[in-house]
Amino acid sequence: MSVSPSASPAVSSSVSPYGSSDGSSSASSAASAPTQADLFDFVRRTAADTELIASLPLDPEGRTWVRLEGPGGSEAWLIGWPPGTGTGWHDHADSVGAFLTASGELTENSLAARLPTDGWKTLELTDGVDRERRLPSGQGRAFGRHHVHEVLNESPDQHAISVHAYYPPLPQIRRYSRSGSILRLEQVERPEDWQ
Repeated sequence: MSVSPSASPAVSSSVSPYGSSDGSSSASSAASAPTQADLFDFVRRTAADTELIASLPLDPEGRTWVRLEGPGGSEAWLIGWPPGTGTGWHDHADSVGAFLTASGELTENSLAARLPTDGWKTLELTDGVDRERRLPSGQGRAFGRHHVHEVLNESPDQHAISVHAYYPPLPQIRRYSRSGSILRLEQVERPEDWQ
C-alpha cells in the first residue's frame, strides 16, 4: 500500500514569542471540548511560565516529564529532552494536540499524508510525504487526529523543554519503525503503559 501526500495537511502554527458519559448531547460536549487552537494557546501560555519550566528536573540520559492540568479535560505534559533524545515515530490515535518548545530547540519530522487507521502493518510511503520543522524556543505547532511524527532534540550538548496537550486524553499511542520509505506498525501502547 502506498500513501501519497494529503491534499489538506494537519493544521500547523508557528509563533514567535486524550464521548461524554454524563448523558449530555454530543453537540454540547463538542462545544465544550478544547480545539487545536485552544490547546496551542495553552501550550504557548504554559511555556511562557519561566518558573514552571525551571522547576522540571532534568536527567542527563533520559527524558523527564510532569503531568499538567490541561484545558477542558485535556491531557498535558511538561517534557525535558536531554541532548540526542527523541520519541521515535508515533501517532496519538483520535486525539488532536499541540506542542511548543519552551527552551532549547526541537525538530519534528512528520508525514503530510493521511494513513489508514486500522488493518495494516506495513506501508510504503511515496515521495513527497516527509516534512521537517525546526522548533526553537517559543515555536510549536498544533496537529489533527492520526498525525504521525517523531520529535527529536538533535543538540549535542543542550537540553530542550517542551509543553504538550492532547484532547481527548490519549486513548493509545501507535509506535512505528521506519526504514527508508517503509513504515511498520510495531506496538500499540495504552495509558496504563506510560502512567
